[in-house]
Amino acid sequence: MIGARVVQKVSSTRGFAKVAPRVIPVLDRAVHRLTRGKVLLSAQMLPGVILTSTGARSGLPRRTPLACMPEEEGRSWILIGSNFGRTDHPAWTHNLLAHPDAEVNWKGRDIPVTARRLEGEERAAVWKTALAFWPPYATYQARVEREIRLFRIVRRS
Repeated sequence: MIGARVVQKVSSTRGFAKVAPRVIPVLDRAVHRLTRGKVLLSAQMLPGVILTSTGARSGLPRRTPLACMPEEEGRSWILIGSNFGRTDHPAWTHNLLAHPDAEVNWKGRDIPVTARRLEGEERAAVWKTALAFWPPYATYQARVEREIRLFRIVRRS
């Protein structure tokens, strides 16, 4: 699919890393709100969720549109803290480390979840899958000194 390759190439550039974090989440939240959760613009290329986490410092709800890798037919998801290849970990990763219970909006449905940071061999295996899923993650990792955080979020009963 040529469209996906073009998007992958563009999303690997430093210019994209500077502009995208300011533009894409704002557009995603607006369209998601206007369509009552039915459309997430960024999900037209990659599967996506709206993560509602509790702010690590503020304790306030924080809504963040994120690309994800669905697992087990929508019972769990992998979230990748790439931050578009920027130097700092994204705020939502700090939030999940402080408050692992959260909520995702998946295909218009709010689902309570619990997050767990992946480490060691488990992280390595999932990272390999993530690179096959979206190759620009390799460019993002090469651009930064930090290890990109991976989380598995699972439905809470």
